Amino acid sequence: MGRYIAPSELPLNEDGSVFHLHLKKGQLADKVILVGDPARVNMVASFFDKGSIECDVQSREFHTITGKYNGERVSCVSHGIGTDNIDIVLTELDALVNVDFETREVCDTLKSLTIVRVGTSGGMQDFCPIGSYVVSKRSIGFDGVLNYYSGENVCDLDFEDKFCKHVGYSARYARPYVISADEKLVEQIGYDMIKGVTISAPGFYAPQGRWVRLQPQDPELNAKIRTFDYNGEKITNYEMESSAVAGLSRLLGHRAMTVCCIIAGRTSGDMNTEYHGTMEKLVETVLQRLMK
Repeated sequence: MGRYIAPSELPLNEDGSVFHLHLKKGQLADKVILVGDPARVNMVASFFDKGSIECDVQSREFHTITGKYNGERVSCVSHGIGTDNIDIVLTELDALVNVDFETREVCDTLKSLTIVRVGTSGGMQDFCPIGSYVVSKRSIGFDGVLNYYSGENVCDLDFEDKFCKHVGYSARYARPYVISADEKLVEQIGYDMIKGVTISAPGFYAPQGRWVRLQPQDPELNAKIRTFDYNGEKITNYEMESSAVAGLSRLLGHRAMTVCCIIAGRTSGDMNTEYHGTMEKLVETVLQRLMK
């Protein structure tokens, strides 16, 4: 017998759905688009084949629509903001396909999902201007989520050490981790896009170097980040989820990556809040390439 997973460890609702996502067995496709905004799920689903919607489930910030694109099954799931939400979403998506809810044991045969997060981001380099698309080939997690799981061998420890030394990383911050996205998926989706290193921050303001009324602990951190170079790799952008998406997926045996539309120029100081048309083009591109 396998390890019994107690109800307190993996809660299920009375209808048999997983606790936060409210999805039941069979409602999730093997290919998944992740987005932050619950309303954006409707936009993604607008590209699905007419009349193909199988389920439309929403609970809190978690909204899921499963349907078909060009005849192939796909789900779009919203995760809200932050890697703490990714911890919930990835764990429950994995449980839906790899845990037997009757016996509460891990299934004998494991399934691998293909997961692409499509989001927005702030560009850290001049070659990542507003309106460009950046694929997170690697991510640096400032959030610390992956450090709570065993399996640090999936991280690039040398990259982490050199980054910490270059920027004078404060011991008061969570230890950063460096994780790679699925290489084949990166090439499949983002072959003609900017590929770089993305920082996932645990907040939008000071954790990304923004200064409104409260001063960041290190006001020069972003300047040091921009000049960091690891064997030709530069940090291209800030967002808040890619590290946990890549890290948890790798530990769980799923294929995952993140691609973002740049809506803030962190070097120029510019911001585009009317980015919806650009996002729609990115979503359509991702669907076309994912569902080939």
